[in-house]
Amino acid sequence: MTPDEVKLVQQSFSKVAPISDQAAILFYDRLFEVAPQVKSMFPTDLTEQRKKLMATLAVVVGGLSDLPSILPAASALAKRHVSYGAKPEHYPVVGSALLWTLEKGLGDGWTPEVATAWTTAYGTLSGFMISEAYGSSQAAE
Repeated sequence: MTPDEVKLVQQSFSKVAPISDQAAILFYDRLFEVAPQVKSMFPTDLTEQRKKLMATLAVVVGGLSDLPSILPAASALAKRHVSYGAKPEHYPVVGSALLWTLEKGLGDGWTPEVATAWTTAYGTLSGFMISEAYGSSQAAE
């Protein structure tokens, strides 16, 4: 990621953070709409899960300017997700739901540049996480 992309992701996330509860609801509603098969991987009451999602996003977004600082936590998270039933093919679906949520949450602030920056950020991290959890051959697929 370029420094400008990192800045765009961080600035745009700072606009979503104040509406984090609504954003998390939008995200999970969208995820379960486009991939109903993953709903069984989550608790029935998503209250804590939504808080974890937004807290994790805040840490990741904050750490993008020093990517190596967040990679150990991303690796551990990826490996934990395997035990929940996550598979490499779930990552693009989650990414799509996340980008959709950000687009809805940011409204006019969702510019082509912001979309590209977020797509790059998600692609970078999800590729790393897939590689850590399943091996590098899975990340390339």
